[in-house]
Amino acid sequence: MKRILPLLLLLIPAALDLLSGNGLSLPGKEVFWQLRLPRMAAALLCGGAMGIAGAQMQALFRNPLADPHLMGISGGAGLGASLAAIGLGAGVSASTGTGALVASAFAGALVGSAIIVGVSLKVRSTATLLLCGVMLGFVCSALGSIAQYSAGEESLKLYYSWLSGSFATVGTRGLGILAFALAAGFIMALADASRLDLVLFGDEFAASAGVSMRGIRLRTMLSTSIMAGAVTAFCGPVGFVGLAAPHLARRIAGTSVHRQVLPSSMLTGAGLALFADAAAHIGTHPIPVGSTMALVGIPLVIILLWRQRL
Repeated sequence: MKRILPLLLLLIPAALDLLSGNGLSLPGKEVFWQLRLPRMAAALLCGGAMGIAGAQMQALFRNPLADPHLMGISGGAGLGASLAAIGLGAGVSASTGTGALVASAFAGALVGSAIIVGVSLKVRSTATLLLCGVMLGFVCSALGSIAQYSAGEESLKLYYSWLSGSFATVGTRGLGILAFALAAGFIMALADASRLDLVLFGDEFAASAGVSMRGIRLRTMLSTSIMAGAVTAFCGPVGFVGLAAPHLARRIAGTSVHRQVLPSSMLTGAGLALFADAAAHIGTHPIPVGSTMALVGIPLVIILLWRQRL
């Protein structure tokens, strides 16, 4: 039953997401194929990727509050988007501006990921790696804030629209990239599942059991960077799914064994993202999905942590 429960949790928000949204100006079939189905696919891929990345981060750092956004990847994407906002001139079309902003955000996420992966090869302490990621995020955020002062009004509107988060503007190419990122990240994570189990007992214990801490840090940073970088670039810095999904997955699976936790985190993350997107489109005017994710994710994490007495 515990293995079936994540699938049931996924089906309910999927049905809600397909039925939600206004889209009243289009015929029924066009609403389904052109709006709701692509949006649902983006939510599935985004939530699944962030759920896996969150489970990896919480295991590597042995911290229940660890999240993919802590490592500076979102900060790099935000800085890239800010720089794109400066380069976009007045009168730019929404489609052209959004495409340029997403491309620049993706490049920024890749640069941030490369820095973190490079740092993981140099440092010996997992805590130091986490601190470096947090500091990188602060630096990127500060530079991005400075860059926004040079952007035009129309460019800033596009930037803040991206910053709010959305699954509706991903596009076919974006869905392909997100699917590749999810598949690559999941395969890499599952290959290290048994090693992540040992890391939960501490770096020294894992090293004595034959785990290369340098290798596990590198592979984990690489896989989480691929997934979080793609998600942030195309969907915006949507948070709390990577934080909440692993906790819910462990409760559902009834174990901390990562060969079960990782697939469960992927499914619960996808379900949370679908539910948040459906909630964002209940009214006549959609609200930012990042806001609904926070409203869904924060209470859930607090309840789960409280029940675990953490």
